[in-house]
Amino acid sequence: MPPSDDHPSDAPEARLLIAEDDRDVGESLEALFSRRGYTVQHVASGAAALQEMTTLPPYDLVLLDVKLPEKDGFEVLREARRGGVDSPVIMLTVKDEHKHKLRGFDLGADDYVTKPFDTKELAARVEAVLSRSESALPDTGDVYSFGDITVRFPSEQATKSEADLELTDLEFDILEYFIKHRGRTVSREQLLRDVWGISGDITTRTIDRHVASLRKKIEPAPDDPTYLKTVYGIGYKFVAEGATPSASPEDG
Repeated sequence: MPPSDDHPSDAPEARLLIAEDDRDVGESLEALFSRRGYTVQHVASGAAALQEMTTLPPYDLVLLDVKLPEKDGFEVLREARRGGVDSPVIMLTVKDEHKHKLRGFDLGADDYVTKPFDTKELAARVEAVLSRSESALPDTGDVYSFGDITVRFPSEQATKSEADLELTDLEFDILEYFIKHRGRTVSREQLLRDVWGISGDITTRTIDRHVASLRKKIEPAPDDPTYLKTVYGIGYKFVAEGATPSASPEDG
């Protein structure tokens, strides 16, 4: 790899996972991004990459080589996305064929870099993907309204037709998570990891029970939900057309 100027990144302390089985390339990238202010973890197999990607806390970005032992990069990405991992991923490969790039993007890759690459360009792509991911979620504001429900995030309060809505702390956290990820399919594994703080190969029907309880409180017809849709085999999606995020005068 050509030499690079190692000025600090504009996103210091971001957590970066490098999955690269070529020892020289992996160590060079680890040194490069460490000098640029990232917290870097380097693994050399697909199995290790998948374990790291599905363990808390989530990585801010993953550099994922396609040709990894045990599991290739495509398999790692497929399983990670299926498990609810939404960390941005840049694929690294020696294959410069259009079909391989399409496969990576279809599986949820955010960018694609072909070896040999210029480290300045790679570093710029990393920063660009990080910048996009930071603004990827829609703005929610301090107050969010849908239907006859109004949610005030700073005070962790919700009302229905202006009457207080009695939500448990966990139900409020689940509702807030769905609202912030509105329009996106959220897997049960993702909820376990990001709301419950549990990672790994754990499955539970507890999530479904909490979602059912939440539906009874926010849905006009809980058995035929308007807002909190089931995505069969994966999880749920929060859909609220005409909803309005805004700042809250009383909450600042």
